[in-house]
Amino acid sequence: MRTLLNEVQEIEAHLLKRSSPGDALVFEAQLILDDELQEKVHYQQKTYELISFYGRRQLKREIEAVHQKLFTQTEYRSFATRILNLFKTK
Repeated sequence: MRTLLNEVQEIEAHLLKRSSPGDALVFEAQLILDDELQEKVHYQQKTYELISFYGRRQLKREIEAVHQKLFTQTEYRSFATRILNLFKTK
């Protein structure tokens, strides 16, 4: 189990470019020689992409909820009016 965790951490350091130049060079050599490691790197990269996509989608939802609240509820009407006035052409 510990070896697997170390491998995941090495892959993460590689993908996020946090490795020292020497470690990065050794890891690149291992990638060339080890097809299984290449596959693990590929899937870990895809996992990071999915997490990033989910995070962006979640952030968009939260921003939309704030937008709806600020521009539809009467208690925020003066704020909404001031914001809209900033974007009016003169």
